[in-house]
Amino acid sequence: MRIGINTFLFTSPFVTQSARLFPKFKNWGFDTVEIAIEAPEHIDPHKVKGALDKTGLACGSVCACLGPDRDLRGTTRQQQTSLKYMMAVINQMVTLDCPSLIGPVYSSVGRADAVPAPEYKQQWRTVVKNLKTLCAYAGDKGKRVTMEPLNRFETDFINTCDQALNMVADVGSPHLLLHLDTFHMNIEEKQQAAAIRKAGKLLGHFHACGSDRGTPGKDHIDWTGIAAALKEIGYDKDVVIESFTTDVKVIARAAAIWRRIEPTRDEIAVKGLQFLKGIL
Repeated sequence: MRIGINTFLFTSPFVTQSARLFPKFKNWGFDTVEIAIEAPEHIDPHKVKGALDKTGLACGSVCACLGPDRDLRGTTRQQQTSLKYMMAVINQMVTLDCPSLIGPVYSSVGRADAVPAPEYKQQWRTVVKNLKTLCAYAGDKGKRVTMEPLNRFETDFINTCDQALNMVADVGSPHLLLHLDTFHMNIEEKQQAAAIRKAGKLLGHFHACGSDRGTPGKDHIDWTGIAAALKEIGYDKDVVIESFTTDVKVIARAAAIWRRIEPTRDEIAVKGLQFLKGIL
């Protein structure tokens, strides 16, 4: 099991020059970095890979960034734009030697319309079709897609582990796995540990966030139960701290971070890492 840090905590957008953050992450003790690639043209993947190698970090995951124009259940144009973007990112993942495209790959973040049941079913069929295409492409490149349920305030489409498992079953691709996040599960799941056990071998990625999206361990989440559940299912992939602060204005607005949750973002990373190493 490797522990990583998401770049959104420190910068947006991540560009080639943002690789200057890597030595700091390595010195703190992280094994991997999760790069949020908001647009493929923002980075030269060869230079970023060189910086990773120089500092001894791995790119464990790339975070898909789906704004209003990228939506696998949206208009035909939004679907095509989303697929084109994620396929381009997967191409960069080959150079970065990154195994996983992670996040809410099915829809734009913030779309929470609560549509009528017949429309929802049609959206579901559309996403299934598009994810089959995306996962086939990922598989051809030797990569996987890990799909994240989000809380009800950020999507009306997939909120729970059960819903995500249904989507995985309908897509039927060995290259599609689940991505669970403690912040979202804290809102949507009856018991986080039970959701982890239900995901089982299909759990391909894990985000560790405080209940307020702050430092893991400085909150009311049942981390002992989570650690036990991850051990029980034999989880051996990445655990990534994904938190946000008011320091990165664009992401703070997108994630509804209106106040300073912790004294510094460095503290979220350092103390969060210490806690996760101790409990995992």
